[in-house]
Amino acid sequence: MLLHIPQVLTPEELRTVRATIDAGTWIDGKRTAGTQAVQAKNNEQLSQTSEEARATQAVITRALNRNATFFSAALPKRLYPPQFNRYGGDSNHYGNHVDGAVMYVKGTGERVRSDVSCTLFLADPADYDGGELVIEDTYGNPRIKLAAGDMVLYPSTSVHRVEPVTRGQRLASFFWVESMVRSDEQRRLLYEMDMALLQLRNEHGETDSAVRLSGTYHNLLRMWADT
Repeated sequence: MLLHIPQVLTPEELRTVRATIDAGTWIDGKRTAGTQAVQAKNNEQLSQTSEEARATQAVITRALNRNATFFSAALPKRLYPPQFNRYGGDSNHYGNHVDGAVMYVKGTGERVRSDVSCTLFLADPADYDGGELVIEDTYGNPRIKLAAGDMVLYPSTSVHRVEPVTRGQRLASFFWVESMVRSDEQRRLLYEMDMALLQLRNEHGETDSAVRLSGTYHNLLRMWADT
């Protein structure tokens, strides 16, 4: 499932994140890439061990925790701490690649299976040219360039790339979710059912049909979830 979630960050949170990471130490993104990705990766990343990274991770994690759409779509079990990348100048693209299946959290050794990949855009799209996130999907290759503070979720099994930035700088946070429901197809069904339930309740209240459909949702979640 590919999903756009608008306004994950408030304007104040976005200003805080931008001011913090702009003052941080940026390194060659290849230093954090695996064997396959290092051949395609040409960007910069905020040092994972910096105070700036830890401070902004906390802001983004709080924003995710209050976002009901994110929870419904991703059904998070574990979250890889948000990281930050920058594209521009000579470090301006990331070729086709697939995210690693298991991510190791630096400093803790915790393992996070990558079921859902997330990109949270931090730069106004008018401030840079290019930089589209292109995801190879069954229904085409969408080119994604969202407003600052908006986020896109997509299956970590997808081949994807970041197109060259030809003007300005593209800033984003990226991270992975290990979901309680490993199957993308099952997560999609649960998300669509949850959204339909929300609409039914808004239009008709807590009817007997809504209660029964809610029971079906939770029974499917109970059947599929690994907590």
